[in-house]
Amino acid sequence: MTKRNKIIYWVATLWLALGMTATSIVQLLQSKDETDRMSHLGYPIYLLTLLGIWKLLGVTAVLIPKFPLLKEWAYAGFFFAMSGAIVSHFAANDSAKDFFGPALLLILTIISWYFRPIERKPVTI
Repeated sequence: MTKRNKIIYWVATLWLALGMTATSIVQLLQSKDETDRMSHLGYPIYLLTLLGIWKLLGVTAVLIPKFPLLKEWAYAGFFFAMSGAIVSHFAANDSAKDFFGPALLLILTIISWYFRPIERKPVTI
């Protein structure tokens, strides 16, 4: 892995971890803004707790060494959660500003996944 790719990986991964951790904390605290947003999108409030816990577990999986298959699942979970958020905002006819956070986290997920070091990839047969 080149030095350039390592830098891209770690910058994207750390920003992804920061973004996912920050949003998970907001979801776990269930602030009024967050519960209003979930209601607006048509989702039950208890989903905030599930998303918050899953995001923290996903961040842990992506950052810790080893466990490459677990990392794949974490990246997949981030991809599904963020693409689902984008589709949900689209379906609710939300403004462009509502797409920014999920779109940025989706892009960071893809970049981090693509540039991950070989030892963080599952073994293929």
